Amino acid sequence: MSTLPMMDPSTAVGPAADLMAGAQRDYGIVPNMHKTMANSPALLSGYMSLSKALGDGVLSPQVRESITLTVSQSNGCGHCLSAHSFLAEKVAHLSADDIAKARQGHARDPKTAALLSFAATVNDTRGKVTEDDFDDVRAAGATDEEIAETIGNVALTVFTNYFNIACDVPLDPIFPTVDL
Repeated sequence: MSTLPMMDPSTAVGPAADLMAGAQRDYGIVPNMHKTMANSPALLSGYMSLSKALGDGVLSPQVRESITLTVSQSNGCGHCLSAHSFLAEKVAHLSADDIAKARQGHARDPKTAALLSFAATVNDTRGKVTEDDFDDVRAAGATDEEIAETIGNVALTVFTNYFNIACDVPLDPIFPTVDL
């Protein structure tokens, strides 16, 4: 059971209701994380805005999902691993092997592998990356825009990892449980 209540979209009012209606339109469901974040419409709005902005960025869905898997595995967030393993397969069309590799911070494509390694370093060092870390990811062909968005995706994932862990948000039934 979530340590914060999950708001019921059918009885929510005001900004929380509007935000959850937007999630329903976008995803076909209101995920439990959204229902829990709706305790603070400001928080839910901020999450949804950053998520949409990064989704409209230069990183492909495959790379974004891979970053989320790398960071969620490292942070021990089974909720995010389960949800994003499903999304990586069904939306980003990653293979089971690609998903397994991403969970370990690896990828077949050298540039994606470098971005995942950089993402893992950002997460593991809490942002204390070195000039050499930037040089390595640039040497693999990553642009400064891709590097900046990688950091943004790490931050978004850390946020959702911590939120789901701290609030013990129940996994939505549509997502098969993935073991850590």
